[in-house]
Amino acid sequence: MNYGFVIDNRACIGCHACSTACKSENQVPLGVYRTWVRYTETGTFPDTQRHFQVTRCNHCANPPCVRICPTGAMFQRNDGIVEFDNTACIGCKACMQACPYDAIYIDPVSHTAAKCHYCAHRVEVGLEPSCAVVCPTHAIIAGDMDDPGSEIHRLLSREKVSVRKPEQGTAPKVFYIEGAAVNLVPTATERAPASYVWADVVQPLGLGGSTASTAGASRGAQHQGQPAGGPIHLAGRQAEHMVQVGYNAQHKVPWHWPVPAYLVTKAIGSGMFLVFALAVYLFGYRAGSSAAIATAATSLLAMLATTALLVGDLDRPARFLYILLRPQWRSWLARGALFLMGFSGLLTAWLALELLAATGTVHSQLAIQYRPMLLAIGTPLAVGTAIYTAFLFGQAEGRDLWQSPLLPLHLLTQCLLAGSAALLLGASVFDVGYSVQGVARAIFGLTLVVDLFMVLLGEFGMPHASEVAARAAHQITHGRHRYTFWYGAIALGHVVPLALLMVPYAVALPIAAVAAIQGLYAFEYVFVMAPQEVPNS
Repeated sequence: MNYGFVIDNRACIGCHACSTACKSENQVPLGVYRTWVRYTETGTFPDTQRHFQVTRCNHCANPPCVRICPTGAMFQRNDGIVEFDNTACIGCKACMQACPYDAIYIDPVSHTAAKCHYCAHRVEVGLEPSCAVVCPTHAIIAGDMDDPGSEIHRLLSREKVSVRKPEQGTAPKVFYIEGAAVNLVPTATERAPASYVWADVVQPLGLGGSTASTAGASRGAQHQGQPAGGPIHLAGRQAEHMVQVGYNAQHKVPWHWPVPAYLVTKAIGSGMFLVFALAVYLFGYRAGSSAAIATAATSLLAMLATTALLVGDLDRPARFLYILLRPQWRSWLARGALFLMGFSGLLTAWLALELLAATGTVHSQLAIQYRPMLLAIGTPLAVGTAIYTAFLFGQAEGRDLWQSPLLPLHLLTQCLLAGSAALLLGASVFDVGYSVQGVARAIFGLTLVVDLFMVLLGEFGMPHASEVAARAAHQITHGRHRYTFWYGAIALGHVVPLALLMVPYAVALPIAAVAAIQGLYAFEYVFVMAPQEVPNS
């Protein structure tokens, strides 16, 4: 069995009966949709045309939402239906980032992920999905595509069909007969604040295209009817006729400031450890207990802050232990949890050993003897902690800018930059030792230069693999985030610290360190937020 949908746009009249039936059958709360109808008007009077598109989960044969889910709450059944288990969902919103079609939302009642599940409870008793039953023109055809006797199999055999975003490699199983490009391609139309079919938009709210009308639309809605107008843009060229999006439904942006903040705290925690370890490896540095205690304690505090940010960003934070109790190991969110736990555990053991030596409970020579061994064990854990997010972002297939092969190396560079900055800042408060401070200063200067080249020439200097990634990059360098990027990430985060390294005064180092950490947050913020602004539906 292999269930799918065919949407016959020749018959669809845009009545929204499918949306209503879906809400009624599955008790979908107000403000969110599992099925919605986008319609767009093209042409100039009197030569105009209205295009409808029934939009929903594509029940992909290769579903990225299933791979990224850390608890297996999203899963694929043997009959091809992509189903979800809201009792297992922790509300991490990773599946929303992985879906290239904006088909998943967070239920405002259960605070768990939800989407079209092909009315699996009806299919199991031999019934069709409610949307197919209620459609008055039989524009929605559901069934087993592998059954030669089924209507959907016959349609797919004889009709020319199209799917949304075939380039993503997800093998979507919602097929459109006479699908209109202005609806199938999310970026074919520009969204601009203006006067639309059903509303006057006052100003954009947040990201991802959410808008506020004069009636005061709800900021909390996961989906919101959003009209938009402007010229059609296909293959980089502007068509000569106009397009008006009459109705659509868009998601809220899933991830906000806690995610870039967690990237910074994680980089500080793992980076301080790695810089300290390099001082020991390179110079056989035998730090006193105060320097080791300060480094271990600060690293551990940064990792605790990282954990707090991650748990606090969950929509079901009480379920955070599900990542360990019922992990889905293909997810880099689950794998990353092991790195975070393992590294935090090692930091705790190292700190305990140094504190025992400082209080005389164990001989100080014992701490010095075992310190290199702990640092050797901790180094791969620290590196894994620093870079695992690159592979998590790689699984977020709905955000093309994050699919950079440079990202693991970039995150490791940022880790060393943040760690050396934190040690230099700490050197103004406690004695980290001459060797550690010297290594930190050298790494700080080197990583500032390397990171600057990686950002300007690597992440944004090379051509991007897709239009979606290029649009997100343009938003960062020339769009709404340009000031945060150029003045925050580049000027404050790189140029100012490099200039301060030339100043022969001790006070310049901590100022340079603070500027670099602030600049790192500015970069992480635009890097996380901008790709979420590019529409997927």
